[in-house]
Amino acid sequence: MSPAPTAAQRRVINAADPVTGRLRGTEAQLAALVRLGLAFRHPRPPHDHFLTPAGHRTREAAEPRADAESAPAAGGFAARVGGEERADAGPARAREVHSAWQGLLELRRMTNADGATDRPCGWERTHLVRAAALALEAAGHPPEGPDGPGYRVRATPQPEAVAVYAPDGGVLRACAATLEGAGWQTGEYTEPRTRARYLLASPRRV
Repeated sequence: MSPAPTAAQRRVINAADPVTGRLRGTEAQLAALVRLGLAFRHPRPPHDHFLTPAGHRTREAAEPRADAESAPAAGGFAARVGGEERADAGPARAREVHSAWQGLLELRRMTNADGATDRPCGWERTHLVRAAALALEAAGHPPEGPDGPGYRVRATPQPEAVAVYAPDGGVLRACAATLEGAGWQTGEYTEPRTRARYLLASPRRV
């Protein structure tokens, strides 16, 4: 078993970009995290360091979160999954969402073996609800909230799928088009009990 990171190393981990996992620290700190298996050095210039899946788990284990998928990361950015009681809006939020989406595309480029940006990466497959919600919010779809109806993204018992709900069929189909354009596969289904229509969405592999 690898030794636990030191307090200084944990500070570097906790300060990582919440979406891309990009790290900032001294060369010694970053090299130590690589040895622990918590970070990797990207082979292409500028050779930045990023959290590995184990590093992301270490970071998230230290975060005080009410909900594993939707709560903000230690005050950082979190995509809106729909149903939040309080929600930021306006130009500042739009800039945050745009920056997070661009960061996610860069993470795809750097971590997909072929450098593809049209297909979800490993981070998205381990953060399905947050990843799908970011794709929808970045495309301009309004999430459900105190200001009105919108999409809701929820976890499902299926291993690599989320459920997306919307106030009507037109919005649901628009969400499907957005997710498919972002590299997700979608199918429309009806809940047997409520008769509510929803999307089942999963990250495309090829």
